[in-house]
Amino acid sequence: MEFNEAKNKFVQTWGALGSQWGINKTMAQIHALLMVSAEPLSMEDIMEALHISRGNASMNLRGLMDWGIVYKEYKAGERKEFFTAEKDLDELAVKISQERSKREIKPALKILKEVSSIEGNNSAEAKHFIEQTTKLHDFVLKADNVLDKITEYKDNWLTKLVIKIMK
Repeated sequence: MEFNEAKNKFVQTWGALGSQWGINKTMAQIHALLMVSAEPLSMEDIMEALHISRGNASMNLRGLMDWGIVYKEYKAGERKEFFTAEKDLDELAVKISQERSKREIKPALKILKEVSSIEGNNSAEAKHFIEQTTKLHDFVLKADNVLDKITEYKDNWLTKLVIKIMK
């Protein structure tokens, strides 16, 4: 397989996987393209490589920058903006974990706490509901706390050691 074919296959596959991870295909493709590009790319470069519109490129680049995994760069003497992706895979995993927690886990915890705190209905069904949603809240909270500890590894020598052993 030649380079351009391999690069295209990677970008297309990453895009397909992205939709399974909860982000749109184009956003994942842009991320993949930037991640494997040796140099920062302009929006025009991205549009041409992926055959997408300026609006689509702009909207998805903004989303990736909101996640903190794509950065805008400027080149001296250039009027264009250039974009690059986080290249450190450990840092990328941390940022994605933190963002998913903020967007998915924290809102779920809020709802679980709210629904497990109902009052005024002492039926067996209501008691079972409260018991199950409380257990679920506690489990998700523990999982979120573990995720927080793992993502704080840069400041924690023990977590650094565990991650190093796992590599």
